[in-house]
Amino acid sequence: LDRIESKLDGTITRKFLSINQVCELTSLSTSTIRRAIKRGQLNSFKKLGKILFLKSDVIDWIRN
Repeated sequence: LDRIESKLDGTITRKFLSINQVCELTSLSTSTIRRAIKRGQLNSFKKLGKILFLKSDVIDWIRN
């Protein structure tokens, strides 16, 4: 119930980034990002033909 209430309050937000936004955030090329996806180093999602990333996953990937 707390989880549902926090979603309704808007306190749980998941920030999704496009591949271009990830490139800007990391200062890396799109080919480097795509290579990290293929190697399983960076998690991504495909929605309507677009590759999306959770900002938290990108930050964790940068730190490791």
